[in-house]
Amino acid sequence: MKLGGYRESGNVVDRRGTGRGMRLGGLGLGGTLIVAVIAMLLGVDPRALLQEQPSASIEDPSASAPIDDAGRRFVAKVLASTEDVWSRQLDGYREPKLVLFSGVVDSACGMGESAMGPFYCPRDQQVYLDLAFYRELARRFHAPGDFAEAYVIAHEVGHHIQNLLGIFEQTAQARQGPRGNAVSVRTELQADCLAGVWAHHAGRDYGLLEAGDIEEGLNAASAVGDDNLQRETRGRVVPDSFTHGTSAQRTRWFKKGVDAGDAKACDTFATAEL
Repeated sequence: MKLGGYRESGNVVDRRGTGRGMRLGGLGLGGTLIVAVIAMLLGVDPRALLQEQPSASIEDPSASAPIDDAGRRFVAKVLASTEDVWSRQLDGYREPKLVLFSGVVDSACGMGESAMGPFYCPRDQQVYLDLAFYRELARRFHAPGDFAEAYVIAHEVGHHIQNLLGIFEQTAQARQGPRGNAVSVRTELQADCLAGVWAHHAGRDYGLLEAGDIEEGLNAASAVGDDNLQRETRGRVVPDSFTHGTSAQRTRWFKKGVDAGDAKACDTFATAEL
């Protein structure tokens, strides 16, 4: 990506090493860790697993000051590009905050852990990201590259778009019912498509893309497909447990957004064939 002279967003909140540690909800620490492992293995959206519960925070006495580094600057520039794209695509767009954390983080949706991967919390309209995930993306899932990392942010911002459009509210009951996994898949694929819409405009309108960037994004989308993750962690694929979509579905919807450049092309809930 060509981000050298691009502006940095002021909506990045760096909570790495600030001591604002873990929230222990009704699940308890052991239960929450189990949720983290499940999320890591299956790609489960933590919003579907972590419910808002009475909680208490545990502070990390060894916390250090927030870090200003290349990783934070990269994230700030990518987030700025999503702000610029979506403020032109969506009337009255409200920019989300992006919280950088290390290890564990306290969110309005409960405790988040690095093992869950990046996530969006609709209750506080914030994206949460541990930069260590990028190392996992490159080393474990073989999806390196700055655009692959940017795709991750754009996908979570896609969830923010869904929240602003009322999609989370409209599907809340269905996500808790017997068709919950199927609804979750459509929700995640729509976020992939919205990430593609961002990529379309980031390249065409702002000149941020380089040769090979879209391929990096497609590779990242494929790497985090449910079938690929299950094959690697379980040795077998269980389609009924999918929550994010197959590698083929995730790449298809990301590319659809890239090609269309229009959020109207991303209605995964109106089509029978994903």
